[in-house]
Amino acid sequence: MRTIDKYVFGSFLSSFVLAFLVLSFVLTIGLLVQIISFILDGVEASLVGKFCLVSLPETLQWSMPLALLVASVLVFSRLSADSEIAAMKACGINLMSVMKWPFVFAVFCTLIGFLINNEIVPRGHEVRRTLKSGISVNTGLSVLEPGRVINDFPKAKIYFGSKEGNWLYDLIVFDYSNPKFDRMITAAKALVIQDGSDVNLDLYQMTIDPLDEEHRTMARFGRFTYTLKGVIKEKTYNRKIKDFRTVEILSRAGELSDEIDRLEDGAEVSTEDSPEGVELRRKMLVAERTQTLVEFNKRFVFAMASICFVLIGIPLGIRSQRKESSIGMAISLAVALGYYMVIILMLSLEKSSAAHPHVLIWLPVVVCFVLSAKFIRKHL
Repeated sequence: MRTIDKYVFGSFLSSFVLAFLVLSFVLTIGLLVQIISFILDGVEASLVGKFCLVSLPETLQWSMPLALLVASVLVFSRLSADSEIAAMKACGINLMSVMKWPFVFAVFCTLIGFLINNEIVPRGHEVRRTLKSGISVNTGLSVLEPGRVINDFPKAKIYFGSKEGNWLYDLIVFDYSNPKFDRMITAAKALVIQDGSDVNLDLYQMTIDPLDEEHRTMARFGRFTYTLKGVIKEKTYNRKIKDFRTVEILSRAGELSDEIDRLEDGAEVSTEDSPEGVELRRKMLVAERTQTLVEFNKRFVFAMASICFVLIGIPLGIRSQRKESSIGMAISLAVALGYYMVIILMLSLEKSSAAHPHVLIWLPVVVCFVLSAKFIRKHL
């Protein structure tokens, strides 16, 4: 019996590792393109490294369950097509014994999925979004490219012929920061220093037109320091529900429930509040609570995909009765598509409390358990 367990689980594990590597690469292509674009734009290597490290774990919530599904379908379809399943049954070994270790491994992957979805992905999402919001500020000057008009700044346009470090040569600046008039500045060279949202230009052999509001004529200077105020737009990132950890989500859902109860009891209603305003506020709180509960349950449903895909993939692989990998891949694709489509549908209804999407999001898990129980019973 141990020999059979090692043989089946060894085949399953090797197929899982191969499928996991392929799927992980495919799912990270979009991330790699984004990272390459940051590198080409001159974003600092430290920021790119942080962005990469916090983004990679998020792909595991997709690649692990899908790899388990592919391995289950392919391995057990091959065992069935080679009549090995029939031979095991003839020796008194039922399907439950054969699928024991793949199921145990799926439970292990589910536990990892719980950890990833509830702790790692929320932290990574928050850090990644914060980094993306700060990239334009922290590297606003390093991404400047010579030979083209730069329109990335909200109150200025910049052109320069060449660049060496923070020195720009053959510089032309159109300054729109003053609402009363626009300025054009030229300089043979300029040292550029960023100061928060402002950009300081230490200009050499420069012209400015007009000089100021009182002198609407062009002026020339051998050296002149000029400040472009507020040309780099500061960006901040506000935390969202998907950035919360499990404890934070439960705490937020409890706070919303208490606030709704107090509102319905009239504890937070003043004489100045209209019935329509109170009802609108209650609906907004209920919608936010539903959205919070959907996010909480979504993480567990994503993690449960590992167990569901193994339970449904093994009997479907046996039923396929074909060696061709294309058949197994088609079955895997259909199962995964149906599972995740239901989740996506529930996420689209996350603000509709009447539909109870936080409960219905468990529908694919229930369906997978029911179908797997029906299919496995036929092969016992």
